[in-house]
Amino acid sequence: MRCPFCGHAETKVTDSRLAGEGTQIRRRRECLDCGERFTTYETAELAMPRMVKRDGRREPFDEEKLRRGMMHALEKRPVETELIEAALDRIKSKLLASGERELPAKQVGDWVMEELHELDHVAYIRFASVYLSFEDVNAFRETIERLEKEPTPEMQRDQMPLLDK
Repeated sequence: MRCPFCGHAETKVTDSRLAGEGTQIRRRRECLDCGERFTTYETAELAMPRMVKRDGRREPFDEEKLRRGMMHALEKRPVETELIEAALDRIKSKLLASGERELPAKQVGDWVMEELHELDHVAYIRFASVYLSFEDVNAFRETIERLEKEPTPEMQRDQMPLLDK
């Protein structure tokens, strides 16, 4: 691993531990030349299925595009980063578990809708308004009315028992 500070090719690992719910290894490294320390993360490189768009185009799965879409919907909402990352991990796990080489992009959109529904109803409506292409105010109103009949994700999180740490 090259040092990001001086470019020297040799570094030593000073500490390793699991990260990301056991899906990553976090390594602290020290450059043998300049002595600077830095952190690297290792993850298994797994082949994600290609996304088949509505118009038939095929493109590689883009994790950053997924993250941007969810973060955009969750912008200025009181949802913890850990919960968002866990939701993203669940979606990626479903992609891998499908075992398919190609999946309709609509499937990923549906999984995002499910996760946002659990995280935050406002974010769910934001995403749904674009994803479901609401044609008129009535479609928007129907979705909101359906959500009003359910407990909010915030209420559900508040009712969860606290875990002893």
